[in-house]
Formats: sequence, structure tokens, C-alpha cells
Amino acid sequence: MTTPERRFVISLGCPDRTGIVARIASFIAEWGGWIVEAGYHTDPDTGWFFTRQEVRADSLPFEVDELRTRFASVARELGDRTEWRVRDTGERRRVVVLVSREGHCLHDLLGRVASGELDVDLRAVIGNHPNLGPITEAHGVPFHHVPFPKDPAGKAEAFGRVRELVDQHDPNVVVLARFMQVLPPELCEAWAGRALNIHHSFLPSFAGARPYHQAYERGVKLIGATCHYVTAELDAGPIVEQDVIRIDHADTVPDMVRKGRDIEKLVLARGLRSHLEDRVLVHGKRTVVF
Repeated sequence: MTTPERRFVISLGCPDRTGIVARIASFIAEWGGWIVEAGYHTDPDTGWFFTRQEVRADSLPFEVDELRTRFASVARELGDRTEWRVRDTGERRRVVVLVSREGHCLHDLLGRVASGELDVDLRAVIGNHPNLGPITEAHGVPFHHVPFPKDPAGKAEAFGRVRELVDQHDPNVVVLARFMQVLPPELCEAWAGRALNIHHSFLPSFAGARPYHQAYERGVKLIGATCHYVTAELDAGPIVEQDVIRIDHADTVPDMVRKGRDIEKLVLARGLRSHLEDRVLVHGKRTVVF
């Protein structure tokens, strides 16, 4: 497999005004930077400007830390509300996955990592049931079983253990691959912007439990899946990726579940890739995905 060209990715959001694109481009050109991909968007409702730019790492005379230091002055010129980050694609992203019993999303992710399609450092899989341990360990990934008692005190202790296991890896993203537990507010806050969930519904419709049963009762003709960031408000975080699949009156709930699993895997993989490539810029409850 050919090694991808190393790049520095600059992502930025700020109040819109004239001259932003020119200022960023002139800064990059000043140091001989070669822009190989650039995206721009202005939200007329909020007056917010977004951009994502990829620069060939070998075209600049310094490394990523110095780029961050030098670009900070540009960001300050654009206003104290500017939100920005710079990433080096040469740094492999660390991932931790949380699961329950259902394994279709985990199986898909493990396959994509094994084939090199997702070039990530998959540090661990944590499950509140032990059944996905063997397939995880067969891929050479550590598996941790953390039982979740039903009583509130026991559940709080279990979440404390999960947090301990996750935080020791300092992951760039925590993937909830059908992890059927609601994260407590303190974890939502601690992992804000990097806890990615797959919900087996086309949100905001049919939030919460048993969405396929809800959809069946409503006689829907399309079912879908939503990949979104986790927030304290259940199934209401900023949406990263969605897709749908058609069904008809002859489909039973098990048929819908079976078809839905296919779309869940695809949507989670797309959403995860967008996050890993720094293509997602969050502003309030909405996202811009370049």
C-alpha cells in the first residue's frame, strides 16, 4: 500500500468578514506552503466563516509545532472568538471503542483497521458484556470487560472504570459502536467533541430506545442511521453523517433491523473517517463537514 503524502491540516472558524481567505493564503505562501486541498463555507444565519486547508508538510521549512505557534498570530488577527486547530497527518490517531452485545459495527471497524482502510491506532475495546472479547483479541486489540450493574451506585462505579480505561490512552476519538449505555453528563463534558455515537435511527426522528419498533409502528418507508457527537442531551448532539435505506409494507421489524445494520456500519465508518481527517467543524448544534 502506498504511503499517503504527509500533510498539515488547518481547520478554522471565526466571525465572517472580508480578507480572511487572503490572510490565511498569504501566511501559507509566505513560508512556501503548497495548498493541496481547501474548503470554505459561510453560514449566513450565524455570520460564521469556516475553512479547512491541507498543506504539503514538505513544502514548509518547519514542523507542525512551529506552524501552530506561527499560525496563532494569524488566528488572533481574525478575532478573539476564532476557533482553530492544526493537525499533522503523520501522527496516527488513537481510537478507543465502546461496545455492548451487538457486534456488527465493531466487526466492520476491525475489518477496516485490519485492511489498512482506517489507518488508526486502535488502542482498546471496552464492553459491558464479554461476548465481543474473542473477536477483538483475535485482531490483536486489548479487550476490557466492565460489567454494568442495574443499581445507580454500581453503574456510576462502572462508568468510573470505563473513564479510567479510556483516559489512559488519551484517544483522539471514543467510538460508541452500539454501546447501549447513556453516558453521564460528566463524561459527555470530558469527551466533548471526540465521543462519536452511531444511532440506529434517522435523527431527530425516533430517538431513544427501540427506534426500529417505533418506525415500524409509524409505517415509515425509509429507515436510516445517524452518526453524531455525544452530548448530555440524549441523541441530540451535532450530526456528522446520516444515510437512509428504503423499506416497504412487507418488511417486519426483524427485516428492518437487518437492513438497518448495513446502513449503521456505513454511516459510522463515514462519520469516523470525517472526524479522523479533521473534516468536521462544530458550531453550536450544527456541523460543517468538508
